[in-house]
Amino acid sequence: MSEPASISAGIAGRYATAVFELAKEANGLDALERDAEALGAALESSADFRALISSPVYSRDEQANAVGALAQKMNLSEMVAKTLGLMAANRRLFVLPQLLATLRDMIADEKGEVTADVTAASELTNAQADKLAASLKKTVGKTVKLNTTVDESLIGGLIVKVGSKMIDTSIRSKLASLKNAMKEVG
Repeated sequence: MSEPASISAGIAGRYATAVFELAKEANGLDALERDAEALGAALESSADFRALISSPVYSRDEQANAVGALAQKMNLSEMVAKTLGLMAANRRLFVLPQLLATLRDMIADEKGEVTADVTAASELTNAQADKLAASLKKTVGKTVKLNTTVDESLIGGLIVKVGSKMIDTSIRSKLASLKNAMKEVG
């Protein structure tokens, strides 16, 4: 990990731990999870929001006012709104994506869940997703939440990542293996 990335991860980890512990004490993990999902969706869909948190052009006050208004508009919990304000005052909003990822992991761990990143050649049906989640639950021993994306270049099959384990059953991967095997023979 590069030094700036590890510094950002460290900062995000400290904020995430503080917010998580406060929410846990106040029995507010469900609200924290909703807020984290809402902020993640807002970051994903809004280029202006991404610019606000990462651009040094905005002053502390401008960032604090903007995230305060955003928190109110999104009906975020008071704790998350105050955390965003503190992050703006300390010029730490740039770690928000890492903070949200860390919070999601902490909440999932608390609930006994694990997230599996699944890349499929085509959109999975609900039945396929349920069957995959059930199969992974048997393997992992925890409830599995699927984070599914589609990559048509796989041709067929899946790539599943759970923690540090990866299972690649894609046709693209099998074709690449076959191609390498044929190079070794001839």
